[in-house]
Amino acid sequence: MLTLLTYPAAFGVFSASPFCVKTAYMLQKSGQRWQRSDMLDPRKMPHQKLPVLRTPERLLPDSDQIREWLESQGADFDQGLTDIQKAQARALIRLAEEHLYFHVVQDRWANYEVWPVLRRTFFVEIPSLLRNPIANSIRKSVVKGLSFQGIARFSQAEREDRLERDLEAISAYLWQSPFLLAEHPTSADMSVGPMLAAMRATPADTPLTKRIKQDTLLNSYVDRMEKAIPLL
Repeated sequence: MLTLLTYPAAFGVFSASPFCVKTAYMLQKSGQRWQRSDMLDPRKMPHQKLPVLRTPERLLPDSDQIREWLESQGADFDQGLTDIQKAQARALIRLAEEHLYFHVVQDRWANYEVWPVLRRTFFVEIPSLLRNPIANSIRKSVVKGLSFQGIARFSQAEREDRLERDLEAISAYLWQSPFLLAEHPTSADMSVGPMLAAMRATPADTPLTKRIKQDTLLNSYVDRMEKAIPLL
């Protein structure tokens, strides 16, 4: 049996990490037998991050590498799509994972209202006397990384404008069909859906969470994804 090494469930979703949710969706759709194993400290994992898939042969890091392996075992996450649609799926995945994701991280780690909840959730295994210094140090590193990546250099209004253009692009697809490229979830949905779900699940009433919750089209899409591919 395959084992998905994942961050634990948090904020009402399968995992606090949308990449772990994406991988769980792929495993569920692949038809493979699998189980989850939760961890909070990925430092001993390949690439020092999650998700990681434990196969009979080795540990597979990174959701894209996991996808490639599952496809080599017979999975087809874009069944019925044309070559053009598969190219569109690739672009939507990159939109989600290389742009929307950093809005989620900014909304959680750089938000003083959200941070206390994150600290209690993600650092519970650290002894209480060390918890705050270690957690604050990691947070400082994450926020510095957001500045290096670029998203933190924009004002709140500028970030919201950039995000809005992406959400409009996603919505244009969803006006045409219940999922992004088909009547059923495909690879694009398995990335975009978890990212929107993560935005909605952030444990505070932020402009980002309100933007998703108040959008009937996007909000219902997230619900539809969760019903279409029920997770463990």
